[in-house]
Amino acid sequence: MAITDKIYLKNHREIVSQLDVNIPKGAFKGATMDVLYSGEGLSKVDSATRDRLLDFAQDFLDPEDPDDLYTGYPERQFVTYLLELRAQGLGPDAIVDVMGDEYMLYAYPGDVLSFLDDAVRTLEAVETLSDVEGDEEMAEKARKARRALTG
Repeated sequence: MAITDKIYLKNHREIVSQLDVNIPKGAFKGATMDVLYSGEGLSKVDSATRDRLLDFAQDFLDPEDPDDLYTGYPERQFVTYLLELRAQGLGPDAIVDVMGDEYMLYAYPGDVLSFLDDAVRTLEAVETLSDVEGDEEMAEKARKARRALTG
């Protein structure tokens, strides 16, 4: 299961009551994105919630090509965001706190830790395979990325 399947709306019940429509808790579920980020959906929530949801929409739901929105663009952008937070030295608990403050999103720190661990293992595999293939440039890129994630 992808990490974006484990990212939830903080204050989900409050948002649902303001919208007067039931939506999934998952932030990256199609129905959630359709309702929340339509003009009508955003107009029904309080201003603090609206500001954070707009920030989320601008940062993750605004591809250059509108068709990219339905090809995993938001999920890829969010994964990049999580990896950048980790590269800044934040641990899983701090990452959860930051995404809650910035976008009103929530995840379990253990899920974030598992995602980060998987990312490190993937980079180790890329590094090893690149070494075997003699691709020093790729091996070094993977090595630097892995070091950024592991501190």
